[in-house]
Amino acid sequence: VQLQASGGGLVQAGGSLRLSCAASGRTDVMGWFRQAPGKEREFVSAMRWGDSKKSYSNSVKGRFTISRDNAKNTVYLQMNSLKPEDTAVYYCAARENNLILSALGQSKMYDYWGQGTQVTVSS
Repeated sequence: VQLQASGGGLVQAGGSLRLSCAASGRTDVMGWFRQAPGKEREFVSAMRWGDSKKSYSNSVKGRFTISRDNAKNTVYLQMNSLKPEDTAVYYCAARENNLILSALGQSKMYDYWGQGTQVTVSS
């Protein structure tokens, strides 16, 4: 499975961006992680295809929304009320088999990774 992410860019604080990630094959879980300079990769959000259950990190809850388009095998991340601390490279990730909700935030559980897309939020 190949993942193609897009939609990053430069935006002012308080603005919005929408990231997209298209998968070349079927997966049961898709999500987003991010990595800021000098920091470890961290979980942002993920979604289970089968029951549409979603998970968000506390830092983005209420501002970001994950959604999907089944027909296109594509997951989206709508990012609103962006803050300078959201600046990072955002990576799309996918897993072939289902996963318990509590494990959605663990990067080691994902089988495939996209190339990353830069999001820069200016103050």
